[in-house]
Amino acid sequence: MDQWLDSLTGWLGANPQWLGLAIFVVACIECLAIAGIIVPGTVLLFAVAVLAGNGALSLSETLLLGFLGGLLGDALSYTVGKYFHQNIRRLPLLRHHPEWIGGAEAYFQRYGIASLLVGRFIGPLRPMLPMVAGMFDMPLLRFAAVSLLAAAGWSVAYLLPGWATGAAMRLPLPEGFWLQAGIVAGTLAVIIGVSLSTSIRDHRHGTRVIAGLSLLALTGVFLGWPYLHAFDQGVMTLVQEHRSQAYDGTVVLVTRLGDFRTQLFLGGLLTGLLLLARQWRHAFFAGGALMGTAIANGTLKWLFARARPEVLTDPLTSYSMPSGHSSASFAFFLVMAVLAGRGQPPRMRLTWVVIGCIPALSIALSRVYLGAHWPTDILAGALLACCVCALSLTLVQYRQPLAPLPQKVWWLILPACLALFAYFATHSFPHALLRYQYS
Repeated sequence: MDQWLDSLTGWLGANPQWLGLAIFVVACIECLAIAGIIVPGTVLLFAVAVLAGNGALSLSETLLLGFLGGLLGDALSYTVGKYFHQNIRRLPLLRHHPEWIGGAEAYFQRYGIASLLVGRFIGPLRPMLPMVAGMFDMPLLRFAAVSLLAAAGWSVAYLLPGWATGAAMRLPLPEGFWLQAGIVAGTLAVIIGVSLSTSIRDHRHGTRVIAGLSLLALTGVFLGWPYLHAFDQGVMTLVQEHRSQAYDGTVVLVTRLGDFRTQLFLGGLLTGLLLLARQWRHAFFAGGALMGTAIANGTLKWLFARARPEVLTDPLTSYSMPSGHSSASFAFFLVMAVLAGRGQPPRMRLTWVVIGCIPALSIALSRVYLGAHWPTDILAGALLACCVCALSLTLVQYRQPLAPLPQKVWWLILPACLALFAYFATHSFPHALLRYQYS
C-alpha cells in the first residue's frame, strides 16, 4: 500500500497536469458505493491535496474538483440504488458483506435526511448512504439538495488540511515553525483523542475530562504564546500569501456571523426561546455556556492585552487574545450540537459536534484571513468555548442526563436563528467590507 501510494504521488508530482483529474477521480471513488469502503480514499485525498498545495492548483480549484467529484460519486451511488432497489443485496461484494449495507440502511431509516448530512463525515457510511437513499426512493430533488450541501462541507473538511500543508511546505516560513506547529497539532490531537475516547465509551465523567483538558491547553496557550511567534507568523504568512480580493466579500459575510452583536442577539434568542418553551435545564445550559464564554473572553482579553496583527488598514482598538469571534461562534455552535445530540448514541452525538465545529471553525479562520487575529488567538477562543461549554453541561447533568429537545421546539429555534443569522450577515455589509480592506 505504501509503495503504491509513493509511486502514485511521485508520478503525479512529475506530471502535475493530471493532478486535477486525480483529485476529481479520488473524490468520486471515496463517495462511490462499495468502492469507497475498499479504496483508502481519505489517505489518497490528503496526498493529492498536498501536491496541489505545492503550487499546482489553487485552493478554490482543489475544493471545486473535490466537490464535483464527490457529487458524481453520490449521483452514481444513488442511481445504482434506484435501479436495483432491494436486489442490490445480491451483488457479490454485498452478498458476502451484508453489514456494509445493513448499517447504512438502519442509519438512514432512523435519521432520514439528517443521515446524509451527518453520515458524510463517517467513513464506512459515506459511500453507502446515497445508494440506500436511492433504494428507498428518496425524491431526486431532495437528495440533490442535501448532496450539494454535504459535498461542500466534506470537500473543505477533507481537502483543506492537505492543501494547506502543501502550501506551507513551499513557503519561506520562520525558523522553528514546523516544531511549534507540531507541538500545537500534537496537543490538539491528544485533546481530541481523549475526548473521542471518553465520549464513545460514554464515560461517566467524560464532560469533566473534556473541560479539564481544554482548560489545561488554554492555560498552555496563554503562558506559551510569546514562544509560538514562529507559528503565528508562519500561518499568517501562509494565509496572507493566498489572500484574494475575489474572496474578501464572502469571508466578510462569514466573519460577521461571529460579531459581538450577532452572537449577543443569537444567544439571547436561543435562551429566550428555550425558556418560552419551558425547557428550563436546556436554557440554563445554553445561557450558562454562552454567557460564561463571553464573560471569560472579555476578562482574559483585559488581563493579557495582546496587540492585534498589523494587517488591517484600520486596526481595531480592542485586544486580540482570545478571539471573541472564535469563542462566541464555537460556544454557540457547540451548544446547538450538544442539544441536537441529546438522547442519541455516542457516535451520533460526536458527529453532531463535528458538524457544529465546521461553521465555528470557518468563522474563526476568517479572522486570520482578514488579519484581525493571530492563529493562537482563535485557538485560545475555541479552547475557552469548549471548556465553558463542557463545564456548563457537567453542571446541568450533575443529577440526571439532559433530555432530548422535542421536535416542535427545534421547529421554533432553527428558523428563528437562521433568520437572525441572515439579517446580521447582510446588514451594513459594505461598511464591513471596507473595514477589512487591504493594507
